[in-house]
Amino acid sequence: MLKKISMFTMFFACVILAGCSLNNSSANSEDEGVIRIGYQKNGPLIILKSLGTLEERLDSLGYTVEWNEFQAGPALVEALNAGSIDFGRTGNSPTIFAQAADTPFVTVAAGRSKYEGSGILVPEDSEIKTAKDLKGKKISFAKGSSSHYLLVKALENAGLSYTDIELVYLSPGDARIAFEQGQTDAMVVWDPYTASTEINMNATLLMNGEGLTTDRDFFIANEKFAEEHADLIKILEEEIVKSSDWANTNHDALVEMLAPILNIDDASIELAVERRIYGVEKINEEIIQEQQEIADAFFRLDIIPKEINVRDVMDKQ
Repeated sequence: MLKKISMFTMFFACVILAGCSLNNSSANSEDEGVIRIGYQKNGPLIILKSLGTLEERLDSLGYTVEWNEFQAGPALVEALNAGSIDFGRTGNSPTIFAQAADTPFVTVAAGRSKYEGSGILVPEDSEIKTAKDLKGKKISFAKGSSSHYLLVKALENAGLSYTDIELVYLSPGDARIAFEQGQTDAMVVWDPYTASTEINMNATLLMNGEGLTTDRDFFIANEKFAEEHADLIKILEEEIVKSSDWANTNHDALVEMLAPILNIDDASIELAVERRIYGVEKINEEIIQEQQEIADAFFRLDIIPKEINVRDVMDKQ
């Protein structure tokens, strides 16, 4: 048990440090009329931010929006825990870590599955042909991310254990460099980084998330904010749905929007966009079960320090 707590504490210490880099000049502000939203450049909220429709709608109600950018989901949920943001989007795994750390939040909606753009990549001439061949290899992924769980499931399905590989914890950018330099044998990542590595390095997508993970987005809110502002949560959901519908029907414009923001070539963004459907789903039993399986796997592997019931943070209203 001491080992579990030690590993978890070290992980969240890193998260807290990472969260200090958010571009929010008033991180601890509790100004009335300001909604503080955490987003990542590669997530659906960047589309909503870029369209500007949320600001237009909230302005008429006397609210302004403060956008805070994060490099990764774990830092975003830590900011939610600290009260620095009110609402945000993250992947499936960071919410598990957040709940295990007793972060006061609720999950208000889920995104559509995006498993096609998440996967395990190997070099074009790699001897790795199946998941079984990953045994003994150096594999990079972002700890606590959706890729973390994808790797866990891929290994289990191949009859391998978590200790059968050499774990290399790297952010997508650093993982790409290590992969390109031959310092790792495989990398686990999500779009558009998957697409960029496929196109620009001729990497082979050994497998995507099909049958392993749905790799959903989750839209989460500070517990107190959600209790006090159900009307605003509803507006946020409605505007995310509208921006998602726009994204699904305007691929050319979406590529033009995202390529300069992400600093990734148009071809890679186009591939990522074509194999994804943006959207929002209400929390249901299937989604709750998906998340519970992740939580149970992480506890079993000593990745989180305690068992959790994900239903406790799922808003089914």
